[in-house]
Amino acid sequence: MNRLELLIDFCREEPNDPFNWYALTLEYQKTDSTKAGEGFDKLISDFPDYLPTYYHAAQFWAEQEEEDKARVIYEQGIQKAEEAKDFHALRELKGAYQRWVDEWEL
Repeated sequence: MNRLELLIDFCREEPNDPFNWYALTLEYQKTDSTKAGEGFDKLISDFPDYLPTYYHAAQFWAEQEEEDKARVIYEQGIQKAEEAKDFHALRELKGAYQRWVDEWEL
């Protein structure tokens, strides 16, 4: 069984564990951008408090040239990190967002 099949099985066995979907989505990023996009959308809608999603989802959508979607996801992630008082995630999201804005607006 390859890694992708294993992660799909994990999602079937424990569908309420956001880490399983997160790991599967990151794996899809390597081979299938459509499924990766669907995965990030699922994570944000079904597990909005799972903070690791926002950093990778925003970067993914920025790379797909979906600037408006990337901006919204960065802003949502920053808000969620502030609400959770997760200062590590907040620093990472704010830093990534600012670097992206600086690069995108050049």
